[in-house]
Amino acid sequence: MAEIKVPELGESISEGTLVKWIVKEGDSVNQGDVLAELETDKVNLEISAEESGVVQKLVRAEGDNVLVGEVIAVIGAADTAAAPQIITEKQSAAEAPSVPAEQPATSPAAPAAVVSSDVLATPAARKYAREKGIDLREVPSRDPFGRVNQEDVKSHAAAVSSAPSPVPSAPQQGIIFETSSEASAKPVERRRMSRRRQTIANRLVQAQHTAAMLTTFNEVDMTAILDVRKRRKDAFKEKYDVNLGFMSFFTKAVVGALKTYPLLNAEIDGDDILVKKFYDIGIAVSAKEGLVVPVVRDANKLGFAEIEKEILTLANKARSNTLSLAELQGGTFTITNGGVFGSLLSTPILNAPQVGILGMHKIQLRPVAIDAERMENRPMMYIALSYDHRIVDGAEAVGFLVKVKELLEDPESLLLEG
Repeated sequence: MAEIKVPELGESISEGTLVKWIVKEGDSVNQGDVLAELETDKVNLEISAEESGVVQKLVRAEGDNVLVGEVIAVIGAADTAAAPQIITEKQSAAEAPSVPAEQPATSPAAPAAVVSSDVLATPAARKYAREKGIDLREVPSRDPFGRVNQEDVKSHAAAVSSAPSPVPSAPQQGIIFETSSEASAKPVERRRMSRRRQTIANRLVQAQHTAAMLTTFNEVDMTAILDVRKRRKDAFKEKYDVNLGFMSFFTKAVVGALKTYPLLNAEIDGDDILVKKFYDIGIAVSAKEGLVVPVVRDANKLGFAEIEKEILTLANKARSNTLSLAELQGGTFTITNGGVFGSLLSTPILNAPQVGILGMHKIQLRPVAIDAERMENRPMMYIALSYDHRIVDGAEAVGFLVKVKELLEDPESLLLEG
């Protein structure tokens, strides 16, 4: 018999969400077969069988939050007569060992409470909650360790019943329901946020709360870059088997500007400033499950073709949920391109602990004054730099963005930045 456990997920990641079972109980599996898909804060991972046999028990269900090292399934030999008895939250309280609700949690003899993905509760509490239709996530616990017991559920039920206008608790995910208030009696669909979306939300709010974030703007005349791409794209594609896009130009320009203004390639560590002497550039990619930022390592050492190939590889991995944790960690500066969705102007949010992020936008023809007497329609792009004012002064931020503009408007100068 072999226990299938949640593997180590990487630095600072201690849990994930069991998104999908690929197998079911009774299936025969070979060593290396994929059993389940696990979603973490950053990437999706596959959990594989470490030996051949028959799936005897799926201990955890799809949608459960699981900890590193936790048993989620059991595989036994093909001739095993019966599956082992393992208590899960999906079993009824009658099947689970009896746990007196009044027994103190600190007692050395107290049996462990049944643990769900979200709530620690005794079997008696779960049974009572099921009978009364109560969501355990809404029940406050008086236990010092946070365990919900039957008395907690009864107290919560009494409080809800005495409320003037109760509403249904925890509607099922994806179910459309109508509210009881006439003022808002409209169909509403409730959807549970994915683990990655929760992480994105938390990190963005944290960045705004912890950094003194400001944004400065400029615009770039893209005429010269468009001309280079028009003249060189076919030969570039034929030689390197990859398209000559805009991201290689912007990555090179950012590296050049970071060399001139190194504090934008730094981070804050307590009372210290860590100025990084390498250039690992994060490229924001929109994937189905949310924004991810894979990293192009040592971008200063790469040529245009190498940058384009690396970005293409990382973007394809992001959209197929095959990025590794290593490919998402350790960036020093980020570039995000809202222009691919039509954005004309935006204020990007910092990718903490980084202190700078460059926003690209849509290229649009606009009239530009060539001199005091002439006007021309030019392909222009607004660019934005959000920065942490705690260590980057306004003059330095503006200088950085001007440097990026100058390098982009003179693409040949980017060759000197390699």
